[in-house]
Amino acid sequence: MAGEIDWFGLMIKAASLTLETDLREFSAFLQTQGIRHRINEESGQQVVWVDSERAAEFIWRALQDWQFNRPEPAPISRPRQNFSINSFMRTAGRVYSESPVSVSLISVCLAVALISALGAHSDRVAFLFYPRVATDGLLPLLGDLLSLSASARLLTPMFLHFGELHLLFNMLWLWYFGRQLEPIHPRWLFVLVIVLTSFASNTTQYLYSNSSNFGGMSGVVYGLVGYTWIIHVGMPRSRLQLSNSMFAVFIVALIAMELVASSWIATAAHVGGLIMGLLLGVVIVVYYRYFLRRDLIGKNEGIGA
Repeated sequence: MAGEIDWFGLMIKAASLTLETDLREFSAFLQTQGIRHRINEESGQQVVWVDSERAAEFIWRALQDWQFNRPEPAPISRPRQNFSINSFMRTAGRVYSESPVSVSLISVCLAVALISALGAHSDRVAFLFYPRVATDGLLPLLGDLLSLSASARLLTPMFLHFGELHLLFNMLWLWYFGRQLEPIHPRWLFVLVIVLTSFASNTTQYLYSNSSNFGGMSGVVYGLVGYTWIIHVGMPRSRLQLSNSMFAVFIVALIAMELVASSWIATAAHVGGLIMGLLLGVVIVVYYRYFLRRDLIGKNEGIGA
């Protein structure tokens, strides 16, 4: 068992087992899987602690298989979750500590949606639309940016949404991919992926349409789709949840949007974000596998056990 860990107060109780159960073998298994965890005694039981809901689910399922294959399975109890303001605040704090960038992006999108009434009063957030600059190429476009505020507006259209479904689907997918990627990436790298996919998607749409009347997080979401898929294929031990069939569904949906609804959906932004995400994924896989000699992405390889 490991000694005290500073981040112990942020951890989740994943399971409780009797004191007679020898968990050394199971702890070693978790270590090989890259699961940060801690085991201690509490109220006459052994308690397994982890630092994310996803790890808690993994441990719960793994314990079923592990105990099933042992001669005398010891009972496993799942901690009871009693709702209270304090537990809600702890959960909210833990979620934010794990994925602050994703939570912040979602919060800004919700605030902008509220202020603009989901695009019905877009004049209230006119400063977020793509700037009117040169459209005859990327270099002339960049040369037209004469201020920091104009440069920032290359990214800010991602906060604009026009309708409930537009906002809902984008936020759900941003959370789905963000909560997978952000905890295992250095914070600066995850922010860089967001910035570059946002720039690529917005700029592609602007150059394609010669109009700044667009917005949404869809281009970033498609960037995360491409990025996650490349990491999934190139470094499967990173355990990202995006199968080849799921990636294919996103591509089919992109083609369908272009064929059926290209006049009112910014499909060029989706394509630009997707291509940037794929390129960034290739760069990261090559860097991790061939320069760092590692076969998974992770901020920390050390395991507390």
